[in-house]
Amino acid sequence: MKKTGLCILLAACMLFISGCTLMSEEKIKLRDLEFTVLGQEMIPEQLLPILEEKKASAFQITYTDNANLYICVGYGEQETGGYSIAVDELYLTDDNIVIDTSLLGPEPSDKENAQPSYPYIVVKTEYLEQTVTFE
Repeated sequence: MKKTGLCILLAACMLFISGCTLMSEEKIKLRDLEFTVLGQEMIPEQLLPILEEKKASAFQITYTDNANLYICVGYGEQETGGYSIAVDELYLTDDNIVIDTSLLGPEPSDKENAQPSYPYIVVKTEYLEQTVTFE
């Protein structure tokens, strides 16, 4: 009787472990996406008021005009100016478009400017139906 209980417990543990490995599937990059970082003057007019409204807090939004996809990432209010944002990766998987950005701090000389800033980036890429995942 004890051996049967032990066998059932062992089988349940093996199923649990194998189920966990199936759920932790890695994202497989199909290809990098070409993109353009847009300056203020190139951002679609319909998108500008949305960015203005959201810029005080961190945000991640997408916008499409059915020809292009615009991916927007904001880092909220910063104490000084001089910040920039780098696009570390933008790629396509089977299910998603993945974007990874980094906020880069100001140079020491830029920290003297005590005016707050609201760094954000707008990336334009090809229109695709996949969901955007922000990392």
